[in-house]
Amino acid sequence: MKFFIDTADIDEIKDLASTGLVDGVTTNPTLIMKSGRDFKQTIQEICKIVEGDISAEVVATDYAGMIEEAKLLRKIAKNVVIKLPLTRDGLKACKTITDEGTKVNVTLCFSAGQAILAAKAGASYISPFVGRLDDISTDGMQLIKDICQIYKQYPNLRTEVLVASIRHPIHVIEAAKIGAHVCTMPPKILKQLFDHPLTDKGLRDFLADWEKTKQSIL
Repeated sequence: MKFFIDTADIDEIKDLASTGLVDGVTTNPTLIMKSGRDFKQTIQEICKIVEGDISAEVVATDYAGMIEEAKLLRKIAKNVVIKLPLTRDGLKACKTITDEGTKVNVTLCFSAGQAILAAKAGASYISPFVGRLDDISTDGMQLIKDICQIYKQYPNLRTEVLVASIRHPIHVIEAAKIGAHVCTMPPKILKQLFDHPLTDKGLRDFLADWEKTKQSIL
């Protein structure tokens, strides 16, 4: 499974990228707004920090506008992935942009039917939002199971399941068990995956015992 981080915070990206565990980054208008920074400049900086796919989202809602914005976005860097909404115009634009050789991440997916359409349109990634489904008392992870099961029936499909709207580490574990290709998560969730109280306790015990030996490795 690939790990993407869902943020436009440059400092967070640099910190987590230094671990070697980050395969890509996803952004959206909300994350750019929270960063308070220039959109194009931010995407450019992220692309220099992380070599993997970097999703940059259009804000146009019509086909022509999406195509024009995509032309500008893909000039920023070779690893820019165009992020499009799962609408009729979005999928029409997905087909055009994909045929031109640029990867597309289709976002705001909430049903298996939508995921089928995105795959047929040639999307490189489909982004189902598990957390937002959980918020309305629907099983978000069941959607991931359904999409993965459907995609496996058609080996010629190249669309990867990118689990989005992740709220806690269990979402990541469940997605991995199902076989999703990618999880995109806020920095705090990736950091939480490191943590376990028994790891902390074990390290404290080892260090305490080492102190008793009065030795030094160096």
